[in-house]
Amino acid sequence: MLRLCGFGPGGTNCAFASMTTMSDYELAHEYETVNLYRRGAAAKLELNRPGSLNAWDKQLGLDLLAAVSAVGADPAVRAVTITGAGRAFSSGADLKADTGRTAAGDLDLYSVLTERYHPIIKGIREMPKPVVAAVNGGAAGIGLSLALACDLVVAAESAYFLLAFVNIGLVPDGGSSVFVPARVGFTRAAEMAMLGERIGARQALEWGLINQVWPDGELAARAGSLVARLADGPTRSYASAKRQLNSWLYDRMDNQLELEAQLQQEMTGSADFAEGVLAFTQKRAARFTGG
Repeated sequence: MLRLCGFGPGGTNCAFASMTTMSDYELAHEYETVNLYRRGAAAKLELNRPGSLNAWDKQLGLDLLAAVSAVGADPAVRAVTITGAGRAFSSGADLKADTGRTAAGDLDLYSVLTERYHPIIKGIREMPKPVVAAVNGGAAGIGLSLALACDLVVAAESAYFLLAFVNIGLVPDGGSSVFVPARVGFTRAAEMAMLGERIGARQALEWGLINQVWPDGELAARAGSLVARLADGPTRSYASAKRQLNSWLYDRMDNQLELEAQLQQEMTGSADFAEGVLAFTQKRAARFTGG
């Protein structure tokens, strides 16, 4: 049993909820790279490219958008979990995958972001129901952006968070230039963006980047219980609370997403980006020149 406590007019109120595991969910739809599970009014979206640590390729972007749209539009779904299959939440963009190109053959990250990634991020933020990220391993790059787009972020003790873009000569995208400073402030956001170092789950909790850390073996069950609690709660209240938070913290999110996409497209033409990707594929330290 899981003890859930909150504060009310009469003091601290506690209730007990049964532990929910993945086995309690039923597979409702199997996309090529995403699994959609259902249990009553709760839905679970599982990124399912474990062999690549759930790195984002074109198909995952298409499948995740379809899944987010489906649960967002389904009135029978009242709370959602997003998690990853295998050892990772998501390692970020798949640098080995075929990425969009312009008519001239140049890398077109602008279109990838605006047409494929941004609708997912906005779909989560605008969904009139709570969304919980259950981070079961590494969350890097766009994987970190996905986690932080959610309303609540819970993590396994072995999980880590990495704003990895700088390590290949890019800039934060997927909304992370909004979500990270909103959660941890300028000082730590600058540290994450410019140093590109792993932030362990316990440190992320201390910083206020995430909400809870649980032992690895308990994450699925405790996240399931949390989402079951939300699914049984006042859905319209949650939706209105999200509108308040979006208005106060993310009112300029559309403009920031556009700026991210423009700057990221500029970065793709830099010598540092070319070196960063080459170093990644060759598994060596990058030698940046500032070009």
